Amino acid sequence: MPWTISSSLDDFRARAGGFLAAHPAANTVLLTITDRLAARGPHYYGDGVPVFGWWRAEPDGPVAGAFLRTPPFALRLGLMPESAAAELATELAGARVEAPSGSAALTGAAGGAAATLAFGAAWAAATGATSTVRTNERLYRLGELTDPPRPPSGRSRLAGATDRELLIRWFTEFAEAVDIRIPDVATVVDDRTAARQLHLWEDGGRPVAVAGASAVIAGMSRIGPVYTPADARGRGYASGVTAAASVAALARGAGEVLLYTDLANPTSNSIYQQIGYRPVEDCVELAFGG
Repeated sequence: MPWTISSSLDDFRARAGGFLAAHPAANTVLLTITDRLAARGPHYYGDGVPVFGWWRAEPDGPVAGAFLRTPPFALRLGLMPESAAAELATELAGARVEAPSGSAALTGAAGGAAATLAFGAAWAAATGATSTVRTNERLYRLGELTDPPRPPSGRSRLAGATDRELLIRWFTEFAEAVDIRIPDVATVVDDRTAARQLHLWEDGGRPVAVAGASAVIAGMSRIGPVYTPADARGRGYASGVTAAASVAALARGAGEVLLYTDLANPTSNSIYQQIGYRPVEDCVELAFGG
């Protein structure tokens, strides 16, 4: 089989790192996850052992596909052909028969829509599981950054240590609102604050919104999360703080500034386009059951 699967982050970065860096938009999540694992250790996202894989069309050919998984989270597909995604699902379905007792079950997969749907169909066929769409997203890339059409009152600033409790609460509220799991919110907030990645929008001296900008990796930075508490929405704060985080990413040397939106949220898809973001690809998250 052309897939190589490993639990070694070093091997994955040595074999697939060049491929990930050559396609930073399609591989944005893999790039940020491997960067954090390298900095903070293999259990940053949970107690399970991460798994990595890379694919070649020919045994001696170049890497042309990659994935990773940090249990208990869903498997994340990077750029790959649909046929490679289906091959991966079949191989993992066969391997799970030999998996040790207590190993984390595969609960879902996420990535570019075409490859992820191909993976889901092959997984369902091989295992008898159901495969349902949990979330439809769209990946955007910043073109020319423009001011929001209705600039909000206030200003942006970097988050600091005194904002810790507020940010922990907002990250928790954000995770609940979009139905995602953040294993250790306090650690994430502390790490990202120390790295100067979190930007607050203030109005009248009161923080009203937050946006993150990831470290620049392979010329890419990704915006997120973007969150405005319910009592401050509808005033343009999300546009303002996203623009500020985007400026910071560009100033740090990002050639590509990216962000994901939930296609079920027309407001976010509209406001990001208004400040210069343009669609790259549709993505999907699948949930496996049965």
